[in-house]
Amino acid sequence: MKPDDGVQPAKIVYLRVENYRALKQIELKDITPMTVLLGPNGSGKSTVFDVFAFLSECFELGLRRAWDRRGRGKELKTRGCEGPVVIEIKYREPDFPMITYHLAVDERKGSPIVVEEWLQWRRGRRGRPFRFLDYKEGSGRAISGELPDEQDARIEIPLKSPDLVAVNALGQFADHPRVAALRDFITGWYVSYLSVDETRSQPEAGPQERLSRTGHNVANVIQYLAEQHPDKLERIFEVLRSRVPRIERVLAEAMPDGRLLLQIKDAPFEHPVLARFASDGTLKMLAYLVMLYNPSPSSFIGIEEPENFLHPRLLPELAEECRAASERGQLLITTHSPFFVNALRPNEVRILYRDDKGYTQVVRASDIPGVSAFISEGASLGHLWLEGRFGIGDPMVNQGGPSLRKRGKA
Repeated sequence: MKPDDGVQPAKIVYLRVENYRALKQIELKDITPMTVLLGPNGSGKSTVFDVFAFLSECFELGLRRAWDRRGRGKELKTRGCEGPVVIEIKYREPDFPMITYHLAVDERKGSPIVVEEWLQWRRGRRGRPFRFLDYKEGSGRAISGELPDEQDARIEIPLKSPDLVAVNALGQFADHPRVAALRDFITGWYVSYLSVDETRSQPEAGPQERLSRTGHNVANVIQYLAEQHPDKLERIFEVLRSRVPRIERVLAEAMPDGRLLLQIKDAPFEHPVLARFASDGTLKMLAYLVMLYNPSPSSFIGIEEPENFLHPRLLPELAEECRAASERGQLLITTHSPFFVNALRPNEVRILYRDDKGYTQVVRASDIPGVSAFISEGASLGHLWLEGRFGIGDPMVNQGGPSLRKRGKA
């Protein structure tokens, strides 16, 4: 499942977060094309997931709306901590050095402001970092051109308000191609909050290329695929039949009132079943396949708890579908399912837990002593987790650091 146009998307390789709810200070290094977050309830998985949603909404809806939707600084900032919310990502674009994007947001008189925002890369292996965008509270400078050079003039470009994200504002202009590339990258993210009930809706007819975050337009996307990419749609049906053997195909038919009616054709029967009477698992698997097999996939896809409503034996196969899709776009997944984890590699899994002070900590499974040795001997990662071999991420035991050290030596 390579990109259809042959162009490799940008990939995030590093994430740092400070003062974002329970994420007082975390780092994710060497992020893989498919990264899975594992841990007990309340460990911070959904919070890490929401960091990407927040950043995406800052570009799509604006900082003020993204900030307000999360309860403003009172609810969003880490309890008992001073300073701004900081999100920093490092990502690679094809044929360019690694780029770092830094965004620091705080609140002043009830309104969010961009305290600091910059975009930089390092010129050569030993060259010093070079910022080609640098802003503080609405004032700053940016360099135009495809390949910023240290001799280029930095142009002062004031923003209309300190709550505007400079990359989003300047990225709309051709004079700033690298800034525009980051803006396009982030606005292209798909952070899913898929709802099975929403997939049963009857939207207005009309083809749509991308699945919505809730999945309410799955019928529109099927209509689009049937018209523009019938081979992709047939591949989706082929995979769906292998997961739900009696399913023959899915139909999206326009009704006289202008809405689309989604129907599931069961092979033994002549007439299809309305989607609102189909099983939750069938509809959720259909939505995932429509998302993963999109002809123009998102550069970044976030999926929360894919195991809900699905039979456990289907989860390893879904994990493989996700890994194949990660060749075309990066995936971040949260899960509680050992069956899904069984299909993963240790370097793809990050275990989250809360320390004694209540702050989230992150450990890569491959960094836990003994895990790689168990895997090399034929053990499955999900079973190791259930057996308590990780020493962390178990809701029934103490989540502090000493537990990790003791179990790691055992």
